[in-house]
Amino acid sequence: HLADVNQPLQRGLIAAELIFGLMDQQPEESIQDQSLLPIASAKGKIEFRGVGFSYQQPQLEEAMQENREVLRDIDITISPGEVVAFVGPSGSGKTTLVNLVPRFYSPTQGVIYLDDEPINTYRLADLRRQMGFVSQDVILFNDTIAANIAYGTVYPKDIDRIRLSEAIQAANLSEMIRDLPQGVDTVIGHNGNRLSGGQRQRLAIARAVYKNAPILILDEATSSLDSESERQVQGALESLMQGRTTLVIAHRLSTIENADRIVVLEHGHVIEVGTHRDLILQNGLYASLHRIQFSTRT
Repeated sequence: HLADVNQPLQRGLIAAELIFGLMDQQPEESIQDQSLLPIASAKGKIEFRGVGFSYQQPQLEEAMQENREVLRDIDITISPGEVVAFVGPSGSGKTTLVNLVPRFYSPTQGVIYLDDEPINTYRLADLRRQMGFVSQDVILFNDTIAANIAYGTVYPKDIDRIRLSEAIQAANLSEMIRDLPQGVDTVIGHNGNRLSGGQRQRLAIARAVYKNAPILILDEATSSLDSESERQVQGALESLMQGRTTLVIAHRLSTIENADRIVVLEHGHVIEVGTHRDLILQNGLYASLHRIQFSTRT
């Protein structure tokens, strides 16, 4: 009998540890903090000045402290409406760098500015309202298509149906929804399990369109899709990026060849910056990564 209860007991202990760890987390700053700046609609200028980031691991011995550094001396200015892709080998720091912008982490060195004000002077909720997110891991709920698209912006009863229709059209979801008996009121199951991978990604794009934020963060939304789904999602993404400051965490280089600028990172440093054509001609790390991916796909 002890053997029978050991496994569920161990699972329960792990779950309890995670729950108590979450309960012990310090809350993020109050969104009502009147000492911070409100922001209604950002222009979308983002600037990294001398930004560095290290994971805090005080249990490491002093001799190992250097291994904690993820980013160092990042200086980048992104203009409103510019599409900038961040590429590099696994562990280069590209995802961490982009995650500093919505303040999922805070830099341990330097300052990040939004519209010439340090981002930590804005109210956190206001700052994040300026950003739409489309990632590989789409979070959906066991609710209607309409409620999932408008999630986080309004209560379901207050959904703007015209705005919803525009978001659906921009995300190339119109045909799929027309084929559903209940249309946008169709319940999609836990985490959208009644939808295909491409449909789930396009639903995430529709959510970002509905939010209409001036800054867009993309974490390679097409990396796990078949060719036809990738084509549809890429078309929807290109529509979404129009007029928005866009930061792309790129894994497949074929998807970011048209970016205004490509920033190449290695070991937490920016080592190359330029257009796709510029970087291919430089014949550096980006060109090497591009050749490797192209030869693998062909």
